[in-house]
Amino acid sequence: MAMTASHGKKCTMAVAGAGIASAIDTVLDASDHGVADAILVGEPEIIRSLLIERGRNVSDFNIIKTAAGQTPAETAVDIIREGEANFLLKGMVETSDLFRPVVKKENGLRTGRTISHVAFYQLPFYHKLLITTDGGICAYPDLDKKKDIVMNAAGTLHCLGYEIPRAAILCCKEHVDEHMPETVDAGALKAMCERGELGNCIVEGPISYDLAMSRERAAIKKYDCPYCGDFDILVSPNVHAGNILGKCLELLPGVKMASYVAGARIPIVLTSRAAPAEEKLRCIALAGIVAGHNEK
Repeated sequence: MAMTASHGKKCTMAVAGAGIASAIDTVLDASDHGVADAILVGEPEIIRSLLIERGRNVSDFNIIKTAAGQTPAETAVDIIREGEANFLLKGMVETSDLFRPVVKKENGLRTGRTISHVAFYQLPFYHKLLITTDGGICAYPDLDKKKDIVMNAAGTLHCLGYEIPRAAILCCKEHVDEHMPETVDAGALKAMCERGELGNCIVEGPISYDLAMSRERAAIKKYDCPYCGDFDILVSPNVHAGNILGKCLELLPGVKMASYVAGARIPIVLTSRAAPAEEKLRCIALAGIVAGHNEK
């Protein structure tokens, strides 16, 4: 999963709450690899101390003190609004505090779509990149939110050059069952797509994970779909299913992963402190590619 600055112009991230070692280490890694520059928002003395501990020249970095009466996220969003940064990186702030200024109408970063988590996986047993969504933001999305989740994932792939991404709406069975709302939503999303309401993509569902991933299993069960074994996007019915699926894939041997939050006018990167440095770097590179595409 080679996502580097070579995909376009180098972008700048506004780091909300940069006064934490994990955020500084991520920023330095991105800078050293030429993936993205950063504006470090928070308490300057703490940020400077962390940079000095790592043997860095403080004057090489753009450090901004959190504005009076604001949270670090609010100051970071102001920096993005002023055109000084292209996307947002979560540092030492709560996720809810990070999103609050993003969805605030007067800040102009809303698109009208639901914000959702988009995760890429490069799997040793699959022939191309695979997206799972949403495993981190929308707890129990209704049909309208699921529509946005599909469009956010498909839109990400459009940024990467895909013409018609293929999305599988995952359920535990392959037929609409009125007693299982998830299957009803899956059937409705497929119908929406066929009417052209989801843009340039293909949607199939309801469909189980094994049939979505294996043409052979689909043939055995006589599931008639030409995209089995060749989907680009797996859409989970709720955050629990999405999170479990993503974590299972992430911990398989040889897997590479990157993710970001879509649905706003700018990409948002949420990296776990437990994530490997390479994963964090891929997340920033992915956000930079999307940000660069959005500015064209």
